Amino acid sequence: MSEEKNVNVPQQEVQQDVNELRKVRVEKLEALQADGRDPFVITKYDQTHHSAVIKENFDELEGKTVRVAGRMMSKRIMGKASFCNIQDLKGNIQSYVARDSLGEDEYKAFKKLDIGDIIGIEGSVFKTKTGEISIHAEKITLLTKSLLPLPEKFHGLTNTDTRYRQRYVDLIMNAESKQTLINRSKIIREVRNYLDSQGFLEVETPMLVSNAGGAAARPFETHFNALSEDFKLRISLELYLKRLIVGGLERVYEIGRVFRNEGLDTRHNPEFTLMELYQAYTDYHGMMDLTENLYRHVAQAVLGTTKIVYNGVEMDLGKPFERITMVDAVKKYTGIDFSEIKTDEEAKALAKEKGVEFEARHKRGDILNLFFEEFVEHHLIQPTFLMDHPVEISPLTKRKPENPDYVERFEFFMNGWEMANAYSELNDPIDQRERFKAQEEQLAQGDEEANTTDEDFLCALEYGMAPTGGIGFGIDRMVMLLTDSAAIRDVLLFPTMKSLDK
Repeated sequence: MSEEKNVNVPQQEVQQDVNELRKVRVEKLEALQADGRDPFVITKYDQTHHSAVIKENFDELEGKTVRVAGRMMSKRIMGKASFCNIQDLKGNIQSYVARDSLGEDEYKAFKKLDIGDIIGIEGSVFKTKTGEISIHAEKITLLTKSLLPLPEKFHGLTNTDTRYRQRYVDLIMNAESKQTLINRSKIIREVRNYLDSQGFLEVETPMLVSNAGGAAARPFETHFNALSEDFKLRISLELYLKRLIVGGLERVYEIGRVFRNEGLDTRHNPEFTLMELYQAYTDYHGMMDLTENLYRHVAQAVLGTTKIVYNGVEMDLGKPFERITMVDAVKKYTGIDFSEIKTDEEAKALAKEKGVEFEARHKRGDILNLFFEEFVEHHLIQPTFLMDHPVEISPLTKRKPENPDYVERFEFFMNGWEMANAYSELNDPIDQRERFKAQEEQLAQGDEEANTTDEDFLCALEYGMAPTGGIGFGIDRMVMLLTDSAAIRDVLLFPTMKSLDK
């Protein structure tokens, strides 16, 4: 039966059509196997070139024999001569298939191939009358029989839910998705290249932890049978990396998965890739300099420019990033100067006046942060360091010596999104214990994202941690901006999805 697809037909009919097509393909496979031509017994195929290499080096390869392999994406039968197009890692290339070159039997076998089959083609490189670089096939080998038909070519795989669930089909059908996910790999590689060039050591720390600290988030919980003990999946990389600073490693970083039991939206997935680094003998100003240089390096290396465009808006990573305190940012966009607000009661009264929702447990610093989130955050489109947060929302950060109500912390913003979070790290174990105690009180008052006391981490601090700067940023959001991707699921190979049978 024909493999032409109908559009705008009920899903049940589409599924019946797919089932019928699969049945036909299975019958073709059985016939091949009965004839001693089972493609699944083939264990290797020696490629000599990818499609893009042939096109880029045509002058050198013209007339020479090459061997390419990939998925057949189209086929045109024209009597004694036909054309097909195969897609490989680097792109696609056309092949001219003539009966006189293959032989009668092999040409008949070629005509029975289906779109989606994986084949190897051996032949000479030439250019058609229309100027298209092609391969004149001398031998075609069926390497894998595709039993399910690909989506109809013109419309492609457009259903986003199916694209995420069946990423393997998305990668076959959508070149943009494939390039985005290839660029993700390049971005991570360039982050590593830059940090390695600055003397940082890449390390790995535990994912299963007894105390999930280092961030404000609800953890996932699990049970370890061998120890008969409950564990949590880490929500951050911070506390173990700081232990390594205590141990004298001075510059460390980790790129790894973290897990937060929170909602799903265009910028959040419950498991995501986080990069955290810690550098002894520097502070949050050093982290700002590192962030600027790192982002510029990655953009230039992957995209060839420091100017990026996201959703039609240009952002320039080549210019110095703006640096502004949280108090000044709120004053800039609201006219309200929190340096003149001295008490929790004044802050709460102001919040009520401006319609900013808060909880009874919130203090002046919490409400300053709520004003920032409500009135300022969405304005920070160009690269901006938002500095000097209130101590109430920064339990792991060193206080500013000249104003202990605030801490030496910044968040890096682009496109109105938080892209990174950095501190002059708190290394006073007595102060840290008091901060943990305050977090425990918040937990008791209903804050499910509050930290709990980590006694082993406090023990490490009591051995002494050098003055240290630290930063963490989400790789996924970085990839979103650098690839102009609308949703975090577009830059994850396999995003978290609800099971179809739930």
